[in-house]
Amino acid sequence: MFNNKKQIILLFLSLITTVMLFSQERDQDTINTDVIDVIKPYTPTVSDAFKVKETPTLDDTETGAKKEVQYNIFSFPVASTFTPAKGKAAVVDKAKKVKLYDNYASLGVGTYTTIVGEVFLNHAIGRDQSVSAHIAHQSSQGDVEDVLTDSGFSDSKLNLSYTNRNRDFTWTALGGFQYQTYNWYGLQQPIFDQTTADGLDVGHSFYTAHVGGDINFEDAIVNDGSVLFRRFGDDYSSGENRFKADVNGTVTIQDLDINTGVFIDYLSGSFDRDYYSPTELNYGNFQVGINPKLQLKQDDLTVDLGLKAVYFNNTEASDSKFFVYPDIAASYKLVDEILIVFAGVKGGLIQNNYHDFAQENPFVSPNLYVVPTDQQYNAFGGLRGKLSSNTSYTISGRYQVEKNKALFINNDVLATEQPYTYGNSFGVTYDNVNTFSVAGEVNLDVNRNFTLGLKVEYFTYDVKNEEEAWNLPDIEASLFLDYQIDEHWFAGANLFYVGERKDLLFVPSLLAPPTNQVVTLDSYFDANAHVGYHITDRWSAFLKANNIASQNYNKWQNTPVQGIQILAGATYKFDFN
Repeated sequence: MFNNKKQIILLFLSLITTVMLFSQERDQDTINTDVIDVIKPYTPTVSDAFKVKETPTLDDTETGAKKEVQYNIFSFPVASTFTPAKGKAAVVDKAKKVKLYDNYASLGVGTYTTIVGEVFLNHAIGRDQSVSAHIAHQSSQGDVEDVLTDSGFSDSKLNLSYTNRNRDFTWTALGGFQYQTYNWYGLQQPIFDQTTADGLDVGHSFYTAHVGGDINFEDAIVNDGSVLFRRFGDDYSSGENRFKADVNGTVTIQDLDINTGVFIDYLSGSFDRDYYSPTELNYGNFQVGINPKLQLKQDDLTVDLGLKAVYFNNTEASDSKFFVYPDIAASYKLVDEILIVFAGVKGGLIQNNYHDFAQENPFVSPNLYVVPTDQQYNAFGGLRGKLSSNTSYTISGRYQVEKNKALFINNDVLATEQPYTYGNSFGVTYDNVNTFSVAGEVNLDVNRNFTLGLKVEYFTYDVKNEEEAWNLPDIEASLFLDYQIDEHWFAGANLFYVGERKDLLFVPSLLAPPTNQVVTLDSYFDANAHVGYHITDRWSAFLKANNIASQNYNKWQNTPVQGIQILAGATYKFDFN
């Protein structure tokens, strides 16, 4: 700006100088060379003038002499005890530094004979190496009201890891084991009574073992990579193997950095029998894909341009396909961090598997059809930003098109020697489903001591072959808060609301063949809260309450949950040093 002003001023002066020179040249051309005679200039004079002296002369015959003036003070010594203090800079009161520990152990017991235990151990080996272990257990005797069989469950797991940090890269090796037990306690009533239930062993279990690792590089073409092998099975001779590996790096083409990911996903498994017959079920597939992505930035606009290409091979059917999906996202800051517009469209081949199905719904039967879901595209868009320095929000909409989307559905009632054929287990069916949803989310972070979050999402579904989008809710809402009341007391809460779902109910008939009737599962509300007290920097005590409204709702058909649950316990933090 200063240079522009300087140039303007110089230009302006140059123009003035040019005009003046031009004017002088024109004047020289027009002046006549006549002679002017000057006879005598007029020179005015001042007569009888005198200057006044700065120091006047006194005409007095006698001038008085100046007297010398003396200034005296009447001073005398005074004893003083005053000692000036040294100045000190003002300081801000510092909060007491919180001691952080590497390890902790927690134990709690509660109603329904519930036991919860957890131990986390971390130990540094030298400067660049560390090992860690995580052990957790949760179990309950069940005692769910109005059920005919045992409804208890347990979940125990052990995870180990080793990390090595080098100058140019960091790598981690990990492994673990998990053992879970559940009961198919949801016998359809009143078709079956206590007599039938007493003759059934509805208990079943799952086990998971995994090994893997990951690596991260500094200032290299390859950014990171990971590998995982997992074995999953149950006590009904079902088994599944999954191997995953992916590598992410950056490729530079004509000064453009393209982030590229390459991945491999192999899955194979088998079930001892079909739900309706003793025929063995086998499944397996192999996926190889690449996902290049280019990010462009200009001022407040950020655009990610990419695609995902996947080669798919069904190893059981000897069938191969090639899929290409979009991977595009963009955001624009309309008002700095206050209002940001975002949109995009993505897709992918989702690898469905027995492990994930059992973790989402532990009441599945050990004979599922497993195929991947082709998510052709998932288009989304919305607004996000901040309402204030501590309040953020997101408003979004989404429309996704999926082929072979997996839907849980209540199995037919067969009442065979298999304990899961009494309306108390679930299978998986597939359909082409289009989903539209709108969501709103608000997060409040008043300070480090209080956080609050709220999210609500509404769904509509369009199915092609099935009557309904089985067991998919029409609305989901959640609220969570954490509050550090003071140095010792802390509290928190989690609230969940799930809307209505549709499922099939077996209806027997004496006059006609049995049929399946569409039923609506009621929406449910689950409120959980906890409060705790830090006794010392090592010891803490806590009290938890789950399902405070004591609703015996059905998350899945015929499977009511426990009522209000109270759990009390303590946590101890420590170091090995």
